[in-house]
Amino acid sequence: MAVTTFHQATGSIHTHGCRSSFGFQSGIRNYSVNMVSKGFGVDARLIARGNCCSGSCRLSVTRASSSHSSVADPVQIPSKNNSSDSKKKPHETALILIRHGESLWNEKNLFTGCVDVPLTQKGVEEAIEAGKRICNIPVDMIYTSSLIRAQMTAMLAMTQHRRKKVPIITHSESEQAQRWSQISSEETKKQSIPVIAAWQLNERMYGELQGLNKQETADRFGKEKVHEWRRRYDIPPPNGESLEMCAQRAVAYFEEQIEPQLLSGKNVMISAHGNSLRSIIMYLDKLTSQEVISLELSTGIPMLYIFRDGKFIRRGSPVGPSAAGVYAYTKSLALYRQKLDEMFH
Repeated sequence: MAVTTFHQATGSIHTHGCRSSFGFQSGIRNYSVNMVSKGFGVDARLIARGNCCSGSCRLSVTRASSSHSSVADPVQIPSKNNSSDSKKKPHETALILIRHGESLWNEKNLFTGCVDVPLTQKGVEEAIEAGKRICNIPVDMIYTSSLIRAQMTAMLAMTQHRRKKVPIITHSESEQAQRWSQISSEETKKQSIPVIAAWQLNERMYGELQGLNKQETADRFGKEKVHEWRRRYDIPPPNGESLEMCAQRAVAYFEEQIEPQLLSGKNVMISAHGNSLRSIIMYLDKLTSQEVISLELSTGIPMLYIFRDGKFIRRGSPVGPSAAGVYAYTKSLALYRQKLDEMFH
């Protein structure tokens, strides 16, 4: 897992004998502000650069209190010298993807698939750390798989959010379940975030590999066959799913259920698994089947996308200098893996 760091600095706004549209008085004044990397603010409200009277001053804005706010995106300060600065900013929503924290079978190096295994202590800590990374990004809806490790990750992450809204799992499996879990207070509803669990976001089903470690799997089926199941997009293990099959259900659910929420202005978090999230990223970033096979996602590190004008823009990991630890696919990595495969298989 790549090491990510948080960079913070203190800047100043200087005004020189003029008044901007924000009401700065004449004379020279310094306004201390917090400035964070990639425009992601933790305590900051305004991040400014340049001379505000010249029309070149820029702000980064984090509006954690507004569910339809822009997510730490640079905007231009309007000024009387630059009328084009006042153009309306495109509507944006946030999409956060989190692979669940380490599970008990991850720790034992077992094929987990759709077996419902909880988090380790390390996995709990990873989920909490993920929550700290996204604590300023608005979240209106949460989608998880039906597996406990993804649900634990989502719930633990939200304990760190600045809004302090309560994530509540919705129950729609029957009319009685809906009635019994309804909330009667409108004020309480406003302080809640619906959590929708969907089996379509479950991990790839590994069939007869589930519960086996790598050595047992190689002994039973042979190294070549196991390598083929793990590194081919369209070949499933016995009685299991290929990545292609996993992608068909995960992407279809994303298009039918999640994307309409983003279009309606909702900020969405998805807590799921390595293969279901790889499938969604393949759709978002238009990756090929070969590229997605080599895509690696670290446990417990969120990835942020901005949904703007019908397009998804990848921003990497919040409060991180790059996406390297989250989105590790590169051509050089693919070539390196190919060399290893040739050497050992």
